[in-house]
Amino acid sequence: MSEQDSTASVVIIGGGLEGAATAWALGQRGITDVVVCERDTVGGGMTGKSSGIVRCHYGVSSLAAMAAVGLEVFEKAEEIFGTDIGFRQTGYVVGVGEANVESLRKSLAAQREVGVQTEEIDAAEVAKMWSAADLEPFAAFGWEERGGYGDAYQTAQAFAAAARATGIRIRQGTTVTELIVDGDRVTGVRLGDGSTISADTVVVATGVWSKPFLAPHGIDVPISVHREQIVMIHPGEDLGAVPVFSDLVSLQYVRPDVRGEILFGNSDLKELQIADPDSYSNRVDSDFVDLTVDKVGTRFPGFTEPAITSSYAGCYDVTPDWNPIISRGPLDGLVLAVGFSGHGFKISPAVGRLVADLVVDGRSSDPRIPESDFRFSRFAEGDPLKTRFPYVGAGEMR
Repeated sequence: MSEQDSTASVVIIGGGLEGAATAWALGQRGITDVVVCERDTVGGGMTGKSSGIVRCHYGVSSLAAMAAVGLEVFEKAEEIFGTDIGFRQTGYVVGVGEANVESLRKSLAAQREVGVQTEEIDAAEVAKMWSAADLEPFAAFGWEERGGYGDAYQTAQAFAAAARATGIRIRQGTTVTELIVDGDRVTGVRLGDGSTISADTVVVATGVWSKPFLAPHGIDVPISVHREQIVMIHPGEDLGAVPVFSDLVSLQYVRPDVRGEILFGNSDLKELQIADPDSYSNRVDSDFVDLTVDKVGTRFPGFTEPAITSSYAGCYDVTPDWNPIISRGPLDGLVLAVGFSGHGFKISPAVGRLVADLVVDGRSSDPRIPESDFRFSRFAEGDPLKTRFPYVGAGEMR
């Protein structure tokens, strides 16, 4: 390793979406003495498994604001990155039953307060967009015209390319085995080949691998790894321009795909399927196939000849309150960006900026996104980050 590569102002561990976004954001702030260490390839971990939903529908105002920041970046992606990142602005609709109407309306109002363009629409408007859907069980709908879906892998690659263009070094195939700690301060990292990189700040963005990586240093991040299954379905017809649909009655979501298919995901997350991120089945279970057939068949009776075309599974790094840790760590010089609980794609540009703020200033530069909301210590303090407007039966919706 060259002398230049043996020191840096900032080392980022993890070249997935959040690590790449952090590198990009640091570069935008003129902090370019940065090394990203990725054990495989950029976006090669769980990033590529993301369902890629883009929505700002959160009852936690700081998360709604982060998603709004992300949306602004996605909309201007070709201008910012000079390439297509796979963002498709189809719109996003969320439907709730009678028990959740009040929470929906309060949530929409709070989202508008932080700059989200969202409104309530009626069933007739939804029926025009999703003519194949049975809308009878729904009592109210929220609508984000600017929502949609994207490609997390392409987005990570765009972040990484933009970071490289500022002079930031991205080292793929580079495993970090441990932090180097002097007293109560992190001073660098040790690599798999035994070499070291000294740094003023180390950012840990290691996703589902964060808990075992940090544990030897006495840092217990409250993260469990949850396996989530995805099914791709061809509806048997051309659906036209349909939006993402989040169904909080039967707890499912679907989104269109560029190939004319729809992606199905289960929103009932009350029971986690705990998994080993290095050894889990990438195929859906037969029970999940049955669940898919039941939920999709019930909600979309208008599909002519629906057929499952493919499936896969990925893992989430889930915290007890289902919200991320974006925080200075318990050791000086350490910043954590972990525990994204399935929200990471849509908020990734804001995550990168918040981490850059913590590295440079120690606090958030956006008053809508206080760094205290995402502090690591909130769990020990018994002060989890929770929505003000919970949905009955869909508590993990945020």
